[in-house]
Amino acid sequence: MKSIHQKRSKKAGLSPGSLIHVGRKYTEKSKITLIRYNETFFVEKEVASIADLISEKSNEGIAWINIDGLDAKLIEDVGGIYGLHPLIQEDILNTDQRPKTEDFGNYIYIVLKNFYNQNNGSLPPEQVSIILGNNFILSFMETQTALFEPIRERLRKNKGRIRKAGADNLAHAIMDNVVDNYFFVLEELEERIEYLEDDLVKQTTPVNLQAIHSLKRELILLRKSLWPLREAISVLERSESALITESTHIYFKDIFDHVIAIIDTVETFRDMLSGMLDIYLSTISNRLNEVMKVLTIIATIFMPLTFIAGVYGMNFKYMPELELRLGYFGVLGFMLTIAILMLIYFKKKKWL
Repeated sequence: MKSIHQKRSKKAGLSPGSLIHVGRKYTEKSKITLIRYNETFFVEKEVASIADLISEKSNEGIAWINIDGLDAKLIEDVGGIYGLHPLIQEDILNTDQRPKTEDFGNYIYIVLKNFYNQNNGSLPPEQVSIILGNNFILSFMETQTALFEPIRERLRKNKGRIRKAGADNLAHAIMDNVVDNYFFVLEELEERIEYLEDDLVKQTTPVNLQAIHSLKRELILLRKSLWPLREAISVLERSESALITESTHIYFKDIFDHVIAIIDTVETFRDMLSGMLDIYLSTISNRLNEVMKVLTIIATIFMPLTFIAGVYGMNFKYMPELELRLGYFGVLGFMLTIAILMLIYFKKKKWL
């Protein structure tokens, strides 16, 4: 079974701030995307080098720099440009971070977990790191995904207040998009739970038990990310930082409410799975009791017969079968037929 924890052993003994990537390896080259905007203009392009990124720093408007693929040298260079603390750079590369919010005065560091369903039913987490500055946002993704595409589309078409507000509103939009993605994950989990529940009513098989444990494991992983996420958003909601305007606090409150609703749903799913596990075990126990009852009846019937046969040893003078040439083989065949019929009966009753 694959571990739900990332391996940190390769960082053992290193000094704090050592830039060692912990997590899934991204084999492609890291991609840097820059979006610069305000209410009147919008520019979107891919940045080819760190030098281009440095030249863009002094331009007007709000800059959103998104990096897909965590490369230690690239994170170090970007951290140097924007004055990120070495421990923050280390946390960005360590993808086993719990969701959190840390205020460093001139910027705020936010960690989220994004989940996406795979074809095999697993929910691998992906760390999303966000740096909120005065007029810039840095976002770091483990792999290249379409998670932020709805936000980019809103920026392109100037929908809502996102182009009229500051960088804190963009940070809210990114976090809101990640949290909304949890609802899609929960919908798919709900479908799997309902299907499993219907299947469990019809029959109890080891496959059902394996599915229940798999779902419980995924819900534990979700819960592990959701509770600290609630605290992280609560910090932003109550933050007195100058980087977050008063008008944005209520929007973080809205995300907080969504997270509470998601946590309640996850807890409900956990209760349902616990109930399904109890049903599975009770059904197995009841079936075993039925089997034992039938076998006990059969054993009870044959017990006195066996006792009588054992006492007398079947040593009677007049036994017609003793004179039959094929009597021995006939008895063996009769015994084999009884055994086969009993096996067929047990198989039909699903006792085997």
